[in-house]
Amino acid sequence: MSLQHELSERYPLSQSQIDAFERQGFIKLKNVLSPAVLAHYGREITRLVLKLNKQDKPLEERDTYHQAFLQVANLWQHSTIVREFVFSTRLARIATELLRTSGVRLYHDQALYKEPGGGYTPWHADQQYWPLATGKCVTAWIPLQETPVAMGALAFSSGSHTFEYGRDLPISEESERLLAAALDKAGFPYVETGYALGEVSFHYGWTFHRAGGNATRHNRSVMTVIYMDEHMRLAEPANENQQIDADVWCPGVKIGEVIDSELNPVLFSSENEG
Repeated sequence: MSLQHELSERYPLSQSQIDAFERQGFIKLKNVLSPAVLAHYGREITRLVLKLNKQDKPLEERDTYHQAFLQVANLWQHSTIVREFVFSTRLARIATELLRTSGVRLYHDQALYKEPGGGYTPWHADQQYWPLATGKCVTAWIPLQETPVAMGALAFSSGSHTFEYGRDLPISEESERLLAAALDKAGFPYVETGYALGEVSFHYGWTFHRAGGNATRHNRSVMTVIYMDEHMRLAEPANENQQIDADVWCPGVKIGEVIDSELNPVLFSSENEG
């Protein structure tokens, strides 16, 4: 099987898995991608992260956010190889089925590389940054290697996509402190387990999550793809971060319109099948 064919082949998602995703706000799925796919596309993703990231300070001189990871977005615009990966219908169909939508658009992709000795990623919800009209959005978190907890595996607060406290908190030491206490008091289970090679997680935009530091001698190399309902509309930005995102990731789209810019193609739609 060619690598491109694997990226288009349907992943068998069960109804119980879809139900679990809706209940928990996240799901981890095994054997989504083969070692060959991860190695091939991972090489190109890593090359671009090393080339495009602008971080030049040593870890100890960075703030909490920048100690957490090297962050480079929309790699698909820089490489036809990465474009094949980000535009994978296998991944986009999983996102569509989990969200129970007719299809999904790309919001943007993002590489998140936690360096050896890199710090923790504070508690946060992604949608604090996104000017999206509904919660029908999901992040695919794709480790490019086996990722034990000690490397900074993503951890989730199960069921916290229903929790409205803290949605205005950007990633910071404050969000780590306040949300850790609030989520624990509210009784949401803390779920932190390693990722096997080929395992991929999906979480709602409002699901609170964090990651520990990287205590290993290797990069925690992760690629993410953010999907939204193909009919998603642009919301009035609720904060400065959302205004920046509207300008950068939704160019030319007016408030209330479907987010149908050149940066937001439909990656899978059941309306186009058959």
